[in-house]
Amino acid sequence: MSETQNYQNHVRWNVFVHFVISPLLAILVVWALVCVITEFDWYRVQFLLLTVAVLLVSLASRTQALTVQNRIIRLEERLRYRELLPAELAERAINLPVGKMIALRFASDEELPGLMERVLNGELKTGKEIKLAVQNWRADHLRV
Repeated sequence: MSETQNYQNHVRWNVFVHFVISPLLAILVVWALVCVITEFDWYRVQFLLLTVAVLLVSLASRTQALTVQNRIIRLEERLRYRELLPAELAERAINLPVGKMIALRFASDEELPGLMERVLNGELKTGKEIKLAVQNWRADHLRV
């Protein structure tokens, strides 16, 4: 991944998950539902239940992967704060909501202290505002 990452291109789409598996599962659930409605049969109900279960397993696995990723980001950023920020600022920063930590991970080491001050002072309130304020983007190509 040689392309420089920035706010406009940082969203990562998993082609297989977002554009193959999810649409196929959605189509399958709708098809199974239509089959049950048009001609009731217990085998069709079983098929509908199976397709809904597979869809839910797919969603649950994605949610669990994102939860683990967020926990890792939180840990990495807390360690980064201890290395790069003055002790008092690092202590205040470790209590940030995960969403703000996730947004701040894109800030370069040089601009992290200034952005952290702005976040803790309430100047930057949302992840989007934080990401837009980042001037020197620290790329993250290993996201789930």
